[in-house]
Amino acid sequence: MVVLLALAVGLALPTTASRAAELVMFERPGCAWCARFDAEIGPIYGKTGESRTAPLRRVNLSGPLPADLAGIDPGPFTPTFVVVQEGREIGRIRGYPGDAFFFGLLDRILSSTGSEPEKS
Repeated sequence: MVVLLALAVGLALPTTASRAAELVMFERPGCAWCARFDAEIGPIYGKTGESRTAPLRRVNLSGPLPADLAGIDPGPFTPTFVVVQEGREIGRIRGYPGDAFFFGLLDRILSSTGSEPEKS
């Protein structure tokens, strides 16, 4: 009886799990600011609390936009960083403001999601 009740409750719950935030970087080949991001942030981002909160996903605008990002406008400038959670945009950084400002801006966006980055 308890097993049947647990099964019934489990079936009543939503089937889609809440997806974590991700940081989508829209880029183009030949983008000098994308290359600067790659040099300054690229080597360390995967080791940061921000990365654990919002893993980096790169989208090359020379190809088709992935289906799950169809509702997100990448804008005209590259790089453009968009924090996406559960399929919707939470915030964005237009361009690359340099390493001194990038993490501050990203932390402000992530704090609005209720998912503040872990401090390393």
